Amino acid sequence: MNKPEILSESAAAIRKYVKEHSELVLENREEWIAALLEDHRKAVQGIGLSLKKSKEAEERERLRVKALYQHDLSYGKIVCGVDEVGRGPLAGPIVGAAVILPMDDTFTEMILGIDDSKKISKKNREILAEIIKEKAVSYSIYEMSNLDIDRLGISYCNHEVFRGAVRTLSVVPELVLSDGYKIKDYQGQNIALVKGDTISASIACASIIAKVHRDRLMENYALYYPQYGFDHNAGYGSKDHLDALQEKGATPIHRISFLSNILK
Repeated sequence: MNKPEILSESAAAIRKYVKEHSELVLENREEWIAALLEDHRKAVQGIGLSLKKSKEAEERERLRVKALYQHDLSYGKIVCGVDEVGRGPLAGPIVGAAVILPMDDTFTEMILGIDDSKKISKKNREILAEIIKEKAVSYSIYEMSNLDIDRLGISYCNHEVFRGAVRTLSVVPELVLSDGYKIKDYQGQNIALVKGDTISASIACASIIAKVHRDRLMENYALYYPQYGFDHNAGYGSKDHLDALQEKGATPIHRISFLSNILK
């Protein structure tokens, strides 16, 4: 790469150019890093160091995510990951998700950024959820309502959202990886992985789409029941939620079986 004319400009102009032409810079990142680090000006060298650090961070992320994919690939089967969200809230459904990812040993279709959904910002979760849905071989989301939870119990519903999510996939998995514990009464092959969303790519993806789906449901409920703070507490027992329960009582989406020590 010939050195662009911009490198003769001020550090501020170079920084602006790099920001506005990020795709072009990334295409020739090694050359840009070398050219910037060779500059005699410390401010320009700083831009080069920043590019170098971002490159190193991206390489670490690729290695981290590759390990998640390698884990799933190691079984040599059609692997499905399942996870749930919403076991503990006082209101709203419990949601399970199942994901089958495309697997090949070239790792060209990896989704960078996947992880335990709680470690990811809301904005990035929502972006990743759409990428996961687009790239997945198959995915499914399954809910059990607050009424189901009150009638059948949270433990049954917890396992049923796993079973239901797997059951409604368009592709039948040969192996189901579940986060934390095995799925009760599941007839197929099932392996439980403790902290599975940090070990398995498919579990991490299931974790993300389940959380995004449930958070959106609770944000919609907040439009109908604004006093309970569902848009920020997702149905968990935050102070404003508990205060609203004392003042206004339970809504139609509350788990009455969870409120015996709160509403007396």
